[in-house]
Amino acid sequence: MTGYDEESRGDDAIERPSDSAIDRVLAAEQSRASVARFGARSVSLQDDDHYDDSRDGDQFDREERAALRRVQGLSTELDDVTEVEYRQLRLENVVLIGVYSGSGLEDAEVSLRELASLAETAGAVVIDGLLQRRPHPDPATYIGRGKAEELAAIVAASGADTVVADAELAPSQRRALEDAVKVKVIDRTAVILDIFSQHAKSREGKAQVELAQLEYLLPRLRGWGESMSRQAGGQVGAGNGMGSRGPGETKIELDRRRIHTRMARLRRQIKGFAPAREAKRANRNRYAVPSVAIAGYTNAGKSSLLNRITRAGVLVENALFATLDPTVRRSRTPDGRLYTLADTVGFVRNLPHQLVEAFRSTLEEVRDSDVIVHVVDGAHPDPASQLTTVRDVIGEVEARDLPEIVVFNKADLIDEDARLVLRGLEPRAIFVSARTGEGVAELQERIAQLLPQPDVELELLVPYDRGDVVSFAHANARIVDTEYVEEGTRVRLLAMEPVARQLESMLAEPLARA
Repeated sequence: MTGYDEESRGDDAIERPSDSAIDRVLAAEQSRASVARFGARSVSLQDDDHYDDSRDGDQFDREERAALRRVQGLSTELDDVTEVEYRQLRLENVVLIGVYSGSGLEDAEVSLRELASLAETAGAVVIDGLLQRRPHPDPATYIGRGKAEELAAIVAASGADTVVADAELAPSQRRALEDAVKVKVIDRTAVILDIFSQHAKSREGKAQVELAQLEYLLPRLRGWGESMSRQAGGQVGAGNGMGSRGPGETKIELDRRRIHTRMARLRRQIKGFAPAREAKRANRNRYAVPSVAIAGYTNAGKSSLLNRITRAGVLVENALFATLDPTVRRSRTPDGRLYTLADTVGFVRNLPHQLVEAFRSTLEEVRDSDVIVHVVDGAHPDPASQLTTVRDVIGEVEARDLPEIVVFNKADLIDEDARLVLRGLEPRAIFVSARTGEGVAELQERIAQLLPQPDVELELLVPYDRGDVVSFAHANARIVDTEYVEEGTRVRLLAMEPVARQLESMLAEPLARA
């Protein structure tokens, strides 16, 4: 049999692959493993990815997401077709490219490493990264014709499948670069949209991501060959003769119309989700429950901080944009006041405008909150850019005037010198570690200081058979004094105006009101 050696003859003959076939497969794997990846580990991701502490809850969502994983280092390419039975799956290999001008090399490297983390989160293997210095990106090929030829040689030598640009490419730039390198070319926006489409779980999240993808796709439609031909117009098919034949529509025009129709339907669907959110928000406002929104850069530790404070059990993963759907949990200040804590979608530099528009309804949690907890990754090499990026998006959703608490998370990874530098960026910032619990108590104290204070003093005489009123008062107001008299329980408290009205309506005869 071709490709096999027979060790023995007879009934117990055993067939095994020939040594030459095995050697070819192992040699191919070793050659692929020897390709240098872009950096040992992307700086946006931490080495330690264990979240087994009880503060993160049961993490059922994380188990579900990890149920299907791609495996690195496996390949479908074979030198010999007779080895087809040894074929295995392979990750998509990508080469990153970027353009910087002047003295912006350090910032360009940080941005490219962040793009490497995005590509890894999307499920690819980064094998190389290239930076081109020029005053402006080339309008034709983004990096210039000469560099495009060099990039094509690197792609061919490394066996890359895709080139990812650290910018949003114009449709003409993408086509010209694809013609030069002979492989697929995408940009930063396409990678982020791909991650969002993988991680969206709720109906609203999926609709928002699809809307953003269609807005991105619309100006990038391209026809090919017969797909650009025009459809028959008028009633020519009915044989009505001259004067009835119009030019018709091209296939690309039909596609555009279908996309516009689908986008309109998605916008109506997203708008239809608003009443449910408004009802929940109105219920909180009815009882004057203050709200705190956690905003920040992606992978800064927002969900970990929410779990540390509220034991919410929200998905925590060492990946960019691990959670997209907002999560609202309730918590209490050290003095017993109830408030809600909302985890929101993370931000990233050069966040696609389509995503900001599509997720505007989700970002309402930030706009309608009373306090914003701005979480920054203290161990990131460029925390200043994180601060600027998040504040720009907060400004876009009209939340710039809200009280803000800047929190430098991952304090257990920061030395004293780094803390001095960060303190220079934000003198009033709080250093917190969601992993060890450092600074969490100080953060809760600061939240209590900035939340709206109860401004109505109320004294009630509650009959002993109305324990529901006392329970409601303890849950929604600050109890100043409690006295048990013959007629019932005399309670003096401080409450917000809506809570005070609710308590008065529950009791027909309030004793006094200051």
